[in-house]
Amino acid sequence: MSSTVTVRPAKGVGVIGLLSVIAGIVMIIAGGVTWGVVSSQLSAEDITVSDDASFLAGAHVSGPFSAYAQAEVINKHALEMSDGQTYAELPQDDERRATVMNASFLRASLFTSVVAFGVAALVIGLGIMFILIGIALRRIASGPAVAVETPAGYTSGGGLSSAAPPTHTPAHAAPAAPMTPAPTTPAPTTPPVTPPTRTSAHAAPVEEPKSPGVPTTQVPPVVEPKSPGVPPTGTDTPPATPPTEGTAPR
Repeated sequence: MSSTVTVRPAKGVGVIGLLSVIAGIVMIIAGGVTWGVVSSQLSAEDITVSDDASFLAGAHVSGPFSAYAQAEVINKHALEMSDGQTYAELPQDDERRATVMNASFLRASLFTSVVAFGVAALVIGLGIMFILIGIALRRIASGPAVAVETPAGYTSGGGLSSAAPPTHTPAHAAPAAPMTPAPTTPAPTTPPVTPPTRTSAHAAPVEEPKSPGVPTTQVPPVVEPKSPGVPPTGTDTPPATPPTEGTAPR
């Protein structure tokens, strides 16, 4: 059995998108105002790029590229006048120090305007990006809810993997036969081994059980052979006398 999950956009996405659009507009306005102020101040100085500049020769200084071109020309003229020496390398009593110092101040002012133009352009670009991000977030927030149908065995722990769909057994299928455990064969048991009984030569003979009606014959005892030179002891069993005819066995 499957289930349906409805996915709705987060509530704060639209607000974040709106704030992003407003911030982008403010940044574009601030960057444009900064660019206009710096450009108007340069134009008010009525500076023209020198004719011997490497690029933009004769152009009116009102933007970042013309300001950079004029700064390079000023440095070139100052080094030619001081024989390639900078302001710090000239002697203190040299009359050219004042001219080289003024050239250094002019170059620094022009480079400052170039940096200001760069910062204004960066802020304007960030403002445009913020506006685009805000518009995208607003579209996501205004989108409809999406219904997603998931299988019954679906479980998710936050990842993209899902469980395999469950297998359904038809109702008319025959029930499975119960499993009967296989018979176990007991291991064969080994009868206990009785150790042989050691019979001494001096032990009394073992008499077999007598059956009724069956005559028994007396077995003489076993006598160990005597070694020569060893006197007999009094514990030896005397030889048995064979039974005579007409005498009943004892």
